[in-house]
Amino acid sequence: MLKKLLAVAAISAVSTPTFAGFYLNAEVNSGFTGQDYTGSGTDLHLGYEGSNGSASYYVQGGALLSNPDNADSETNFSGKVGGSISATEKIDVYGEFAVVTDDENSYNSKLGLKFAF
Repeated sequence: MLKKLLAVAAISAVSTPTFAGFYLNAEVNSGFTGQDYTGSGTDLHLGYEGSNGSASYYVQGGALLSNPDNADSETNFSGKVGGSISATEKIDVYGEFAVVTDDENSYNSKLGLKFAF
């Protein structure tokens, strides 16, 4: 019985293609125009990430603490979803879509290629 249990555990560990899990992400982004500080935003997000073979993905969301220079601070919701896939052995394609809620929502997207030497 123990041998069967160990064999099933070993096969499961080797054959499981997906890694997934929750994470916390705290990130501060500050902005400058020339030498003039324009403000910062702090993301406090809960996220989930996973992968399967050559593809990986994530989704995260939570509070955005906005601290503009010379203006009142505010808290909004922000979220991101993104991922990457290996196009070849040396090239990855990645992308991200982000949203910040406010009186007028803002949206951002990112798409790129990463070449490994």
